[in-house]
Amino acid sequence: MATSAVPSDNLPTYKLVVVGDGGVGKSALTIQFFQKIFVPDYDPTIEDSYLKHTEIDGQWAILDVLDTAGQEEFSAMREQYMRTGDGFLIVFSVTDKASFEHVDRFHQLILRVKDRG
Repeated sequence: MATSAVPSDNLPTYKLVVVGDGGVGKSALTIQFFQKIFVPDYDPTIEDSYLKHTEIDGQWAILDVLDTAGQEEFSAMREQYMRTGDGFLIVFSVTDKASFEHVDRFHQLILRVKDRG
């Protein structure tokens, strides 16, 4: 399939918010997607945003990915992230059962925040 040149203006922007417990790999997944490298070291994130021109269903768009803090001390910021998100990626670690058990909590919070919006 031939790809067309990336248009530079008037592109729709979609915000994807990456959430999950601290230390589960949110930043590692995000960096792998954007930079094609794996970062094995854990460095707690407060907030990082990444932009990428990409094709979604055959249409060019800007994907704005927000890599959020998983630590509980930043939980007050979560609702603000969730209000502005168009899509969400809930991440857990296969080696941390509690992080998997918290997936439903994140899902319910997203539903509650988006329902109020």
